[in-house]
Amino acid sequence: MRLLLGINKQHLLGSLSRGVGWRSLGTGTAQGQKWGCLKGDTIRVGCSSGFWGDSSVSAPQLVQNGNIDYLVSDYLSEITMSLLAAAKRKNPAFGYTPDFIQSMRLVMKEAKARGIKVIANAGGVNLEACVEALRKTAQEQGVDISVAMVAGDDMMDRVNTVRELGVRDLDTGKELPDKVHSMNAYLGAFPIAEALDLGADIVVTGRCVDSALALAPFIHKFGWKRTDYDLLAAGSLAGHLIECGAQATGGVFTDWDKVDGWDDIGFPIVECDSDGEFVVTKPSNTGGLVSTATIAEQLVYEIGDPRSYMLPDVTCDFTNVTLSEVSQGEDCGVKVTGALGKKPSDDYKVSATCSDGYRAISVSPIIGPRAAEKSMKTADAILSRNRKLFKMLGWGDFDATNVHIIGSEKSYGEHRVQNLEPREVTMWIGVKHQKKEALELFTREIAPAGTGMAPGQTTLIGGRPTVSPLLRLFSFLYPKSALPVSINVDGEEKQQTVYTAPAADEIQKETSTSQETDSQLKTGSHEYRLEQLAYLRSGDKGDTSNIGVIARHPNYLPYIKQALTVEVVTDYFKQLLEEDSKVERFELPGIHALNFVLTKALGGGGIASIRIDPQGKGYAQMLADVKVSNLPSLEDF
Repeated sequence: MRLLLGINKQHLLGSLSRGVGWRSLGTGTAQGQKWGCLKGDTIRVGCSSGFWGDSSVSAPQLVQNGNIDYLVSDYLSEITMSLLAAAKRKNPAFGYTPDFIQSMRLVMKEAKARGIKVIANAGGVNLEACVEALRKTAQEQGVDISVAMVAGDDMMDRVNTVRELGVRDLDTGKELPDKVHSMNAYLGAFPIAEALDLGADIVVTGRCVDSALALAPFIHKFGWKRTDYDLLAAGSLAGHLIECGAQATGGVFTDWDKVDGWDDIGFPIVECDSDGEFVVTKPSNTGGLVSTATIAEQLVYEIGDPRSYMLPDVTCDFTNVTLSEVSQGEDCGVKVTGALGKKPSDDYKVSATCSDGYRAISVSPIIGPRAAEKSMKTADAILSRNRKLFKMLGWGDFDATNVHIIGSEKSYGEHRVQNLEPREVTMWIGVKHQKKEALELFTREIAPAGTGMAPGQTTLIGGRPTVSPLLRLFSFLYPKSALPVSINVDGEEKQQTVYTAPAADEIQKETSTSQETDSQLKTGSHEYRLEQLAYLRSGDKGDTSNIGVIARHPNYLPYIKQALTVEVVTDYFKQLLEEDSKVERFELPGIHALNFVLTKALGGGGIASIRIDPQGKGYAQMLADVKVSNLPSLEDF
């Protein structure tokens, strides 16, 4: 099947104004419908949470109107694990995501009545406390549920063993730091599936790969084996597409102005059959948008090499995945096919959070003529005053500082609008230091700028800045054979298993994705912004950002490839890259897309960064303004 990204002249011309006119889901039955384009028996999995802090309306929406069999909730990210570890240090009863308990208060009784199973990685770094809070909620509501807990990801009791192994960080090559606050392996889907096999109504996990939450029901329902690599890759892709919640249903979409109903946006549902074919949809009568474009954007989100997307259960190849819109009545969905799989690694990826001093961030609006200039002078003076005080106290300089005048387009470097003279800006000062006392002094020396420096500083947003521990991500590989995973059901340990990779492998499938551009392209005199030719989505993994670029029409792709070389993208983001950063380009011909991976691009990433965009959320938006020249008129395509 081909990707339907513009199939007639009206579509092509419409893309110039970003108006592609995809159909959103319309009215339908209140309980949703099964998709007749799939083979045999199917199951429906809905995702109600893409992160810790997602909307409270999602779980009731999916349970009441989604006709789902499973409700999954993804709460964990590298940043979240750092925050949960810090919370548990302050109070041993914390360390899980309380949002999950609140969500269950809203839907537990109805989910049980409808036979909907629930899976969530809400356990964070304190599975036992999460399960106890869940049981208390069930008791309060008079609901009889069976709760399973999948444990084994927490490796804090193995820190000394890991240190003795001499592990090195996958990105920096550095040794494990002295102060480790959390250490968790990314587990897979099979232990979750086995918990479902044991009859659990709700399965709570700690750290696992996000896609495993949705893959597990397919393994449980269809009996997929550990060597069914193509099926596991398909199920993992289904999980990847819905794991970020409304990002698959019109959220953060390039053509945001064409998406209605953000206030009641539908959360994603994937319906899958035993052959691994699936449709992505959402509840009827909800806002948002399901189209090949929104699904393609989510496909490229936070991936690296699409030929080798490595997960605990399977190594996936997404290069030749194809998407096609299907309809049922007035509802629209996207059918997804073409994922391939091969043997997974013999190791788990493990992420640890490690102390590296402290950080603080001050944010303050400044108004008036030459606002950017006086903001920079104010920030420089604040830092200079603190350095003098630090020297007097023998504390040493800041480890790092980041002054960013929001509104002056500093992120764009030499690509900023020339002669930009905003009269309203926000002064952002981020600082790092090994001593907490040094940053506490810094927080006290910001307010005096309001009376002793430039005019027009209006307030400190949020009040005096908070000094917080700076936790860096440290990722490494650890043998699966050395890490048992346990399944506890209703307080009783049912089994403990070591999930090593299968011994035998099928024939390896390799996909060639040429980096060549077409030297025989028809040229012309027209120039277009990249956003007129492509959909874009960016994200992060630690200190690495990726930017997916999906052609609005297959015929645009050769021109995009010719314009967006590795060298061009490196130069465009050079102001945000480290000296030893690396930029790579990969291709996904199935969806007519490119994926750029930028290492050491986020100032440390997550809560280790003091930048305004520590997760690369704006990188795709920045790239949208790149000019693609020498094209024929789009009417000629």
